[in-house]
Amino acid sequence: MNKKKNGIGFIAMILIIAILAACGSTDGASDSEKEESAAEKNDNELVFGQINWAENIAVTNMWKVILEDKGFDVKLNILNMGTTMKALETGDIDASLEIWLPVQDANYLEKYQDTVNFSEATWFDNAKVGLVVPTYVEEVNSVEDLNEHKELFDGKIVGFDPGAGTMEVTEQLIKDYGLDFELQQSSEAAMLAEIQEAVKDNEPIVAPLWSPHWVFSQFDLKFLEDPQNTFGGVEKIHHATRQGFEDDNPEVSEWLKNWKMDDKQIGELIDYVESAEDPYTGAEKWVSENEDLIGEWVK
Repeated sequence: MNKKKNGIGFIAMILIIAILAACGSTDGASDSEKEESAAEKNDNELVFGQINWAENIAVTNMWKVILEDKGFDVKLNILNMGTTMKALETGDIDASLEIWLPVQDANYLEKYQDTVNFSEATWFDNAKVGLVVPTYVEEVNSVEDLNEHKELFDGKIVGFDPGAGTMEVTEQLIKDYGLDFELQQSSEAAMLAEIQEAVKDNEPIVAPLWSPHWVFSQFDLKFLEDPQNTFGGVEKIHHATRQGFEDDNPEVSEWLKNWKMDDKQIGELIDYVESAEDPYTGAEKWVSENEDLIGEWVK
């Protein structure tokens, strides 16, 4: 009996060793295969930074629709501008679709030009940035008029996200003109809500804004003259990618460089996205109605 038990135990031990060896062989010998498999799994995954600005939400969702139609898995990470640039530098995201140059995001270009790829291609060539007031504020037509009418605005400029290039340029504008005003930080949504409330009550308000933006189709606003040109003239909108993105995704890189939109197209896209139940659905509808245009980008 003892010999039988010992025999059975020996056989069982051999079987267990064989199974463990097989498992160990799979885990050890397949490390490189696992890496290859993980790489294959993530080959079609792209991560874009999304900033909570109307036009940024619109174009990131538009590209998510376009690229997912091409078989890519696109994730959108909601970040502010400063974090977006750091994430591009570290490779945590693949692309940011909105870089305003030569003025608004010049600080980011200077800081990250050696570690982030700023595309020379532009997708919008007629952008404008500046301080705006409602058109019924007839006393103020230039930045130089603001101090004289400080009481109309309670000495405040209603701003949006801290760290945004336009906010930093607005701070510079306050210095350049010696404005006795405080720039308030909030979010784009909060800033737009204040503009809406002010217009509804026919009250004065001053805020930094940019075109293209849907708000100009909703309210009568005017850009203030900027004689010192602190905000710059016409801005162009570029995209930026992490280093190595073009090598890893040559096709997508080329498509982004081919991307061009005019005022009407971006305005309509923003309207579709703003009007839909969710941004992706609005972008999906716009993409379906603009296949010829998109075909020019995605060749």
